[in-house]
Amino acid sequence: MLKKYLTQNWLLLFIVLIAAFCRLYRISDYMEFLGDQGRDVVIVRDFLKHGNFFFIGPQTSIGNMYLGPFYYYLIAPALLFSNFNPVGPAIFITLLSVATAYLIFFVAKKWFNSSAAYFSAFLYAISPVAIKFANFSWNPNIMPFFALLFVYLMTEKRYLWASVAFAMCLNSHYLALLLLPLAVIIWLKDYSKTSIKPTLLAILIFFLSLVPQILFDLKHDGQNIKALATFFTYRETTVNLKVYKSLPIIPQLFNQINTRLLAGKDINFGIVVSIILFLGLIYLLIRHRTDKFIYCLLWYFIGLVGLGLYKQHIYDHYFGFLFPVLFILMGYLLSKISKLLSISLLVFLTIFSLLQNPFRWSPNSQLKTTAQIVDSIISNSNNQDFNFALLAKQNYDPPYRYILSEKKASVKLLQDKITDQLFVVCEPFQIDCNPINNPEWAVAAFGWAKIDSQWEINGIKIFKLIKNPSGKS
Repeated sequence: MLKKYLTQNWLLLFIVLIAAFCRLYRISDYMEFLGDQGRDVVIVRDFLKHGNFFFIGPQTSIGNMYLGPFYYYLIAPALLFSNFNPVGPAIFITLLSVATAYLIFFVAKKWFNSSAAYFSAFLYAISPVAIKFANFSWNPNIMPFFALLFVYLMTEKRYLWASVAFAMCLNSHYLALLLLPLAVIIWLKDYSKTSIKPTLLAILIFFLSLVPQILFDLKHDGQNIKALATFFTYRETTVNLKVYKSLPIIPQLFNQINTRLLAGKDINFGIVVSIILFLGLIYLLIRHRTDKFIYCLLWYFIGLVGLGLYKQHIYDHYFGFLFPVLFILMGYLLSKISKLLSISLLVFLTIFSLLQNPFRWSPNSQLKTTAQIVDSIISNSNNQDFNFALLAKQNYDPPYRYILSEKKASVKLLQDKITDQLFVVCEPFQIDCNPINNPEWAVAAFGWAKIDSQWEINGIKIFKLIKNPSGKS
């Protein structure tokens, strides 16, 4: 039985193994462990160890809004089973990304054909951007899996489970709202009187998923709903609700997404890929049009329009909800053009993706470096209480505080106790590492101080400050 399964599915297993290897290899070295990851494990650990339930999730980067809490609950078992090692949630996210490769194969095969399925899953498995957002724990990283699951379940009229999948999408990023127009179109296309009851139940389930955020708003004077209203009301620098104004931006976004996901981030090759894909989609629309293909086109087009309404820079993780459909569309195109053309294009797509594979560069070792810095601080604290501060432009202190706490360090919050020593970690990227008279509150609140010693670990500077009542250097 096993031999027969392996014989029949060896290529799929090979693709899944490629996806797993590209995401799991030295994951503790390559994973990100910055402010957001530290914040998340601090919150989840507090829930697991002290039973402190949370009603909101991560804060959005713009708009002072909060997502729902279900991402935290999703990664909680992984943190528990890994004995509170931050690598645990990262591995869980990686496995979810590997499952996405399989789900892309499954859906593409069901919607189109086996060749499209293999092409789609393989391109997703080796895409450097898809890999980048698959080997560390972060709420946007679950979007590709749940976005594809949501659309697929809608096409299968499994509305109850689709509602759950959409709730997870919305807990990943508010850009999941751009999936709703497609869902409505699918529902209207497949509408029947028997759809009413499950549809109403699905809507009820979705609103029940919002209960934690509603309870949070009731307790905090409507903080989240006010922020959401402000985001769309005072939108001079955020969004434009005039849909037609996004149309001129669509070609640029189309090329950006294709370049990042398919062309290995190579700008020139990305233009070629975009032209081929555009012409290919027209060809498919004329010669090989199906309902599922139309849904895929609408999925991509609505996503482009929605992103075009956003007035600020579009980062790669913003189009996580489009990851699956782009690979499926390209896979379908490769399955419908001539064999020579298909193989030639696949070879170039593979080469450019592999050229940008993360393994070509040294790992960031952020978790290891953080642990080394914490160990050095504990060693230099002489087993006495100390305060801690971080100076950084693109990071904040939860990763350090999490490791400090896990190692039972005698660190005190400045608002609780001002000790006789302050350790300042300075990540010297675009900032001046001068802790003396620094306006950062976590440093300034310590009071007059002088540098007792300083050292460096992996390019990051650590200062030990002690009290200096005179204020003289």
